Amino acid sequence: MRFIVSLVAVLMALGVGAFAFLSAERTIAVPALAIASPQVAPESRSVAAPSRHTPDSQLAQVGAAETPGASGAPARVEQESQAAAPAGTNSSAPNASAQNMPAPAASTIPQCDKPGGMGLARIVEIDTTGGPGFGFQHFKQYDFLHDKEVVLTFDDGPWPSTPAVLKALTDECLKATFFEIGEHATWHPEITKQVIDAGMTVGTHTWSHKDLARNPYAKYLEQAEQEVEMGNSAVHMAAAGGKIAPFFRFPELQHLPQLLPYLADRNIAIFSTDIDSRDFTMHKPDQVVKSVMSQLEKHGKGIILMHDLHRNTAEALPELIRQLKAGGYKVVHMVPKGELTTLPKYDEMVTHQGKLSSNNTRPKNIVVRTARRLVSRPELIDARYRTRTDPARRSPTHDHARKGVSPNQVLAAKHRGKLLPIRPLLAQNRKVQVNH
Repeated sequence: MRFIVSLVAVLMALGVGAFAFLSAERTIAVPALAIASPQVAPESRSVAAPSRHTPDSQLAQVGAAETPGASGAPARVEQESQAAAPAGTNSSAPNASAQNMPAPAASTIPQCDKPGGMGLARIVEIDTTGGPGFGFQHFKQYDFLHDKEVVLTFDDGPWPSTPAVLKALTDECLKATFFEIGEHATWHPEITKQVIDAGMTVGTHTWSHKDLARNPYAKYLEQAEQEVEMGNSAVHMAAAGGKIAPFFRFPELQHLPQLLPYLADRNIAIFSTDIDSRDFTMHKPDQVVKSVMSQLEKHGKGIILMHDLHRNTAEALPELIRQLKAGGYKVVHMVPKGELTTLPKYDEMVTHQGKLSSNNTRPKNIVVRTARRLVSRPELIDARYRTRTDPARRSPTHDHARKGVSPNQVLAAKHRGKLLPIRPLLAQNRKVQVNH
């Protein structure tokens, strides 16, 4: 009996020992796993971080470059290029791909070397594929300007007043976009070259500033296309190898809807305006400044339309820039992603037109004036006879001539703008006869 009790006790002791051993082994394994898990977590986080960042950057690039319907796409591209790391810094692959985006980087804006010059705030690159439209007066799709930002545009040049506009801009380290008329470019190609050499963007504004929304252009689309393309060719020729932007503005902002698909096929962007200065209705520079600033106070930003054709605008520009700077506004400059291509057919038309046209724009009554007309004595006598005999030719001096006033006195009175009193010469004639 004692033997059985001893055997049970030994077995119980062995069981307790085995349980204690297993419990101790589990206690040791759990801290090992707990220590290993923090080592794996940082590694997984370091791998996961790029996987979250890379799709975001890729989506931003694709959204800016491939989705023309996205509002503000040109501005997004430019902002991301400004945010890219500067050259010479070590960056990851996603940041490097962001630097290779086609938009101009902020570092490309040269420093203003003019004391107190305003300078540019941003440069925006415009992709004209498909003929996008800008300017909220007619197009509501793209809005790339921030609050207090403006774009300066000028129409109807080149003209002798254009260099004064260029001087006002360069004195403040500013750039603008000029929509030039083809005929004017053939008359003043040297001014077109000055505009390009000053770093401005040059677009087109038709061949002869015709209202394309009226007949015959509205009825015959081929004539409207010719008006546009001849303007493109003329400005391109005047540039003499300079870069012309595929930017177009309709004369008088009168858009022809039937022409929009043609411009889209030609990859030419259409520009309306947000703020029309209507400077062509004004004679004093301060009126131009007031017109622009009053509209800016209402809208807060926008594409400004002016005309370098008018001297009052050129004189108003320095004060306008001063008030823009004082009001906290910033100037944004537009540049094209590609260049304008012309068609040989219309190049030939412009070349032929240049051989036949004069480079003078003054009206005929200024160029040719009658200084003096010489009248012979027989012609003068014949004219007086016709005046007496033809009732349709009778004049207020007819009675004077009939009642004894000499023809020379009548003509002298006409030159002085008044009529001589009627003095009958009958008594004088009788007196002369008596003396004889």
